[in-house]
Amino acid sequence: MVIGGGIAGIQASLDLADKGIPVHLVEKSPSIGGRMAQLDKTFPTNDCSICILAPKMADCFGHPNINVMTYSEVKEVSGKAGDFTVKILKKSRFVDETKCTGCCECIEKCPTKVPNEWEQNLGVRRAIYIPFMQAVPRVVTIDRDVCRKLTEDKCGVCAKVCKREAIDYEMKDQEGEINVSAIVVATGYDLWDPSVAPEYGYGKYPNVFTAMEYERMINAAGPTGGHIKRRSDGEHPKKMAFIQCVGSRNPQMGHPYCCAVCCMFSVKESMLAREHYDDIESTIFYKDLRTCSKNFYEYTERARNDYGVRTINSDGTVKENPENKNPIVVYDVGGRPVEEEFDIVVLASTLIPRKDAADMAKMLGIKADEWGFYTSPDRVMNPGETNVSGIFVAGYCAGPADIPESVAQGSGVAAKAFEVLAGSER
Repeated sequence: MVIGGGIAGIQASLDLADKGIPVHLVEKSPSIGGRMAQLDKTFPTNDCSICILAPKMADCFGHPNINVMTYSEVKEVSGKAGDFTVKILKKSRFVDETKCTGCCECIEKCPTKVPNEWEQNLGVRRAIYIPFMQAVPRVVTIDRDVCRKLTEDKCGVCAKVCKREAIDYEMKDQEGEINVSAIVVATGYDLWDPSVAPEYGYGKYPNVFTAMEYERMINAAGPTGGHIKRRSDGEHPKKMAFIQCVGSRNPQMGHPYCCAVCCMFSVKESMLAREHYDDIESTIFYKDLRTCSKNFYEYTERARNDYGVRTINSDGTVKENPENKNPIVVYDVGGRPVEEEFDIVVLASTLIPRKDAADMAKMLGIKADEWGFYTSPDRVMNPGETNVSGIFVAGYCAGPADIPESVAQGSGVAAKAFEVLAGSER
């Protein structure tokens, strides 16, 4: 069993399935894909993120040896390596997955609109929805918390317009048990909310964005159709600032670790800003640029030389010009404070373990470090292993990692899980 349908979980599932091993892939959300599906491009090549991910998602869902269980949660685990019993709750979509074709006519007719969490609340979705265009499986889901038919017994439009008669308001959640020989945990991360750090002005000043909000904004399939817009007036910016290490490498915030991706994240986003608009000037405020993986240093130099990205070695805090809603970055030059006005500020806020990471660790019996990342007894000699034989961890839940590292870890723990299965069959 693989818990988590992000890139690490997908890679682990595909590697095992290609070896002829039946795999159960359990994902909490209505679609596999994870955080990578939210990104516009990937560094250091600036390749389209979903263009890389979508074929893997389709391969995973269509693989004869993989049972993809979306909108499902692991509730209980017992047993030992070679013989685990896992209790799974499959939440009701109120839609028959065997009938739904993903035509989206029900979405078009639904009158209820709510903030779209997939778009970082920059846009809206309906009460019946598909998370994103390339979602796998392409099946609609009814949000039971906002659907008027489920909460007030009113409306019911989606059932009236569905020609396949796939809508079922009486559908119930289902529980089941599965026996597996090994478990891979690849549950990913959550985004830290920088509004708790008032020095950055997020949530207070409209033109301060998080990096993930920016990713959705510059995505052609995002809420603005790929146009960079100020929140205050809808105008496109001419001058942008990117602030690094927001919440990370900061013991006071409880995150003394480096999140491993924000340096390259901001370099990539500053380059993409220039690709969208020739007149944008970008500045990155950084503690130190950690460009230590393959082609990362060259990528940063390319941003400086070919895209005109300015880099300033200083922390930055944010205040606002009340007359035009422009954020003002206050930074340090030779011990002297300097203020500079920008049209938009983008915060590279840190990434943290999922809010249910501690509950998952307790359920599985595995150990986590002081910040909530799952640990290995020997991360150097036996990476991906945990203190419980037969349970392995991969991707960001095991500690800060970028996409290539997460893919490599997924393949690595798949090989370790295969050894457990081979041993249990002897």
